[in-house]
Amino acid sequence: MKDLRVSVIQWDLKWENPKSNRYEIEKILSSQSVETDIVVLPEMFSTGFSMNASEICEAPGGKTEEWMKSTALKLNCAVAGSIATKIDDRVLNRFLFVTPSDTFHYDKRHLFRMANEHKTYEAGTERVIVKWRGWRIKLEICYDLRFPVFSRNVGDYDLLLNVANWPAKRSFHWKSLLPARAIENQACVVGVNRIGKDGNGYMFTGNSLAITAFGETILDMGSQEGYGQAIFSYEELIKYRKKFPSYKDADSFTLHL
Repeated sequence: MKDLRVSVIQWDLKWENPKSNRYEIEKILSSQSVETDIVVLPEMFSTGFSMNASEICEAPGGKTEEWMKSTALKLNCAVAGSIATKIDDRVLNRFLFVTPSDTFHYDKRHLFRMANEHKTYEAGTERVIVKWRGWRIKLEICYDLRFPVFSRNVGDYDLLLNVANWPAKRSFHWKSLLPARAIENQACVVGVNRIGKDGNGYMFTGNSLAITAFGETILDMGSQEGYGQAIFSYEELIKYRKKFPSYKDADSFTLHL
């Protein structure tokens, strides 16, 4: 199985301005010449974490999803990140994983009640794992990170992707929970966050991280704006699981969504 090249982009999201945010991503990507398998963007990367759902939402197949598709085709990779998506009379915080040939989605399960997200968006009901270039990838959004049962690896994923708007005042939690999820699940983890100040005045310090299944940080973007890439070895992942098979002693449970 081949190694997986995962690229992350963190920048100061332009508040409720999809066109400007797509432009910023394109500008950052155009400065790079390296090949990649996945480009990962923050939660609600086109607008910021806004509760103005009716104004910022897009229908499936809208401009931002079309842009993700064209970027995936251009770079021959997957493009991943969440946007506000309207389905009939419902709005969801939807994680899109777009490849040159397919579009997968996960709707955020744990809605951040401290910002009234649970009153604005509808919660998802499914745990989603996608297969891409031989890797099994679990999709999560921000607040999901705090719920280890939901993240539990039951032998069904190799990489956990979490896209977030995680504020600076709780950055210690972010930097603690990401490696915890990697270690306890013996899976690689990538968490992508934004920087700057949002439309509500909250500050974000980024700290987008890539962590091996052993818990080693192989990419830390700090608070810098721009592009970073981590390369995960599938051979090393399998070798570690075989050498230290703690998953065989895990407690059984049933997850009710």
